[in-house]
Amino acid sequence: MKLTSIREYTGKIILKSGLHIGAGDTELRIGGTDNPVIKHPHTLEPYIPGSSIKGKIRSLLELKSGIIGKRTDGSGSPLGLRDLARDNDKNEGEKILKLFGMSGADTDESGKIGPSRLSFADCSLEAEWKKRAFERNLPLTEVKSENSIDRIKGTALNPRFTERVPAETEFTFTITLKEFDMDKDQNLEGFLFEGMRLLEMDALGGSGSRGYGRVRFVFDDAETQKKFEGTKPL
Repeated sequence: MKLTSIREYTGKIILKSGLHIGAGDTELRIGGTDNPVIKHPHTLEPYIPGSSIKGKIRSLLELKSGIIGKRTDGSGSPLGLRDLARDNDKNEGEKILKLFGMSGADTDESGKIGPSRLSFADCSLEAEWKKRAFERNLPLTEVKSENSIDRIKGTALNPRFTERVPAETEFTFTITLKEFDMDKDQNLEGFLFEGMRLLEMDALGGSGSRGYGRVRFVFDDAETQKKFEGTKPL
């Protein structure tokens, strides 16, 4: 196994709707919200963890592959080598494991998989967008109130307040892809783009079924953007 290249993809993530990626706070502060978003501890600016993007793209590619319903243990845990051993079509499963890695319970005795190829950086606010937001005194987050409704009485029940990053906010992203000589016929770049396109069609973060987390990827490189837009994942 020989490393042949490391590709770096940079660009912007533009929010098409409010985004909520929870901070996991264990305490409710006076005047706070029920569900705050994750923020940088020094600047208190919202950001998108690279792990959130990686995990969602992986889960969408596993759903697309059809292997997610063929787990040997019947669980919803990440795809493993043991699952591929019982599946007739291993091509997409092997690509997923190459891109995102294996669990510690798996041993790659065949040497076909190797180390994970992808690395996702945390996504901070895009510098020019942040400058414009400060100049216009725009808030970096919003609080959205939601209620459940009593269908008989027609009254609101259980009000809750969720913090979101507003639509049209822009973040930067950086993704690196390592390629080895054993990967030359697998088009891992194209498979990554399929996952990113699926994410554009689905949602990032929480409450996607209620319209949260719609995003769009815009690459800095025009040729890469053209290739990405031409990708048809389904």
